[in-house]
Amino acid sequence: MDLGTIWFILWGVLWAVYFILDGFDLGLGTLLPFLAKTEDEKRIFYNAMGPFWDGNEVWLITAGGVTFAAFPTTYAVMFSGLYSALMLLLFSLIIRGVCFEFRSKVESPGWKKLWDTCLFIGSFAPALLLGVAFANIFKGIPIDQDHIFQGTLFTLLNPYGLAGGILFVLLFAHHGALWLAIKSEGGLRERAFAMAGKIWPIMAGWIVLFLVFSMFATNLFSNYLRWPLLLAILLIPVGGLVLTKVYAAKARAWAAWGASAAVIGGTALFGVMGIFPALLPSSLNPAFSMTIENSASSPLTLSIMLGVALVFVPVVIAYQIWNFRTFRHPVTKDDLDYEEAY
Repeated sequence: MDLGTIWFILWGVLWAVYFILDGFDLGLGTLLPFLAKTEDEKRIFYNAMGPFWDGNEVWLITAGGVTFAAFPTTYAVMFSGLYSALMLLLFSLIIRGVCFEFRSKVESPGWKKLWDTCLFIGSFAPALLLGVAFANIFKGIPIDQDHIFQGTLFTLLNPYGLAGGILFVLLFAHHGALWLAIKSEGGLRERAFAMAGKIWPIMAGWIVLFLVFSMFATNLFSNYLRWPLLLAILLIPVGGLVLTKVYAAKARAWAAWGASAAVIGGTALFGVMGIFPALLPSSLNPAFSMTIENSASSPLTLSIMLGVALVFVPVVIAYQIWNFRTFRHPVTKDDLDYEEAY
């Protein structure tokens, strides 16, 4: 396996890890208006996300950094062609981050409602935008022979792109509901499990519809027809989908959340391996696509990067494991009384 292929796989894995980790707090923010009934419950939402959200976004920076360093031409085309969508994503994430710091600064219902609304927007919009962006990548982006994007933001808002956006919103909302079940107690925990149960059949049905839509709107299945063994990747999201339902019914929150992570990660990897070896397929002509061959950095650069990744990625993983273990307990009233609490 050559270095370009190794980095393509790592590129896909990093995006999958980001979707899994940031997905649950994006889902939590999306569910805030629907599940939190009291001020204490709203604060539980914030504190269920608080120790994790910024660490989770490290993986977004890592995935973007890998795109820049390993596939610089793809990075240039992506960030020029999808500039408007990426700026909307950036501003949404900024708004979400500000909410954690500003909400508690003024003891006013109106002030807090403002930032609760911003948290919802700053969570729902990134989930939708990420889904739209990746669905369009799976479908193909109008890139010409000079690698220039021939379209606008509205070009991306096609039926298949919007279907991908809805899929990500459902995946993340379900993931967030299960995380809330982990981090809460009593009535809120019961409502979190109930919400996950309501979202599950809609999500499962939408996944099936999206796969059928993909058969007609994309070439995602070409690689799987060429190399049938790759279809084993589908066992990850399908198995996760089944186990999520089973574990949630038994109120095993951590196990259900882990299975939900498998659904998200497996879905992302299925799409990424479906477009291999392209990173940005062209909908105008497959010959115009951004691929490993025409956008990868030099072998020396890829070798150095691989060495750096083998050293520092385990450090980041070790930190996140420590973080999750330290803050794995449910958020209680005593936790809300701490000065450091949100």
